[in-house]
Amino acid sequence: MILFTFNIVNIEADTKNEVQISDEERLKISEGNTKAILRILDIHDVKGSFFVEISIAQKLQNLIKAISSKGHEIAFYNKNSSLQEIDDSKKFIQELLEKQIRGIRQKDHKLPQEDLKLLEFNYVSNIDNANILFPFKRLKRDTEITEEDGLSVVPESISPYSQLPYNDFVFQLLPMKYYQNMVFETLKNDDFVLIYLNTWQFTDFSKYAFEIPFYRRMNSGKKMEDKLDALLTWINEKEMATSRMKDYIF
Repeated sequence: MILFTFNIVNIEADTKNEVQISDEERLKISEGNTKAILRILDIHDVKGSFFVEISIAQKLQNLIKAISSKGHEIAFYNKNSSLQEIDDSKKFIQELLEKQIRGIRQKDHKLPQEDLKLLEFNYVSNIDNANILFPFKRLKRDTEITEEDGLSVVPESISPYSQLPYNDFVFQLLPMKYYQNMVFETLKNDDFVLIYLNTWQFTDFSKYAFEIPFYRRMNSGKKMEDKLDALLTWINEKEMATSRMKDYIF
């Protein structure tokens, strides 16, 4: 099973030459990038899970409703929100969609799982930082879903052969043929491959004066759209199964 997940997060990068890009502009960029992802998923009839950063969730009501109406899962991404802020956003979005928010993702700021269970989440999908040095820091890990403190804990996927994780940076960096082979080989060994991307990777950085490292500019914007389109085309040709996170776990 292949689990496609997308983090809806604003670009945090500084800008060049004292150019000002407001929070509202950054939010519009995130919306535009998300809509580009949705168009590609629709073309290939693939459903995914969208992890919305909690601090911007209530500002993206129309986008969240559009994502949900297309059959995709809405979950939360916790950057640095408090339990009360998470609870407030969860109740707001659940009322908006008339659906339960089951999943939450964390990276740097990780709240205790027992607290997340009290907020009635069903699963947690934690991720690590991805930068140009990560291949020298990663070791083989358990890739099976476990049950801890009443929550299903979904680990990052990692290739059993190359030892590369399926994070945002790897997708952006690797040639598509190599990435496809990695997915194919991993599914021979593991039950699922969890792929995650960030909406900001789909930004056309030639249009905006963001200070982005060269290795993060590579294959961004339209090239990211083309890579996602190519991967989904290949998956459908090979008749590989895909799923939303909540459907696969439960």
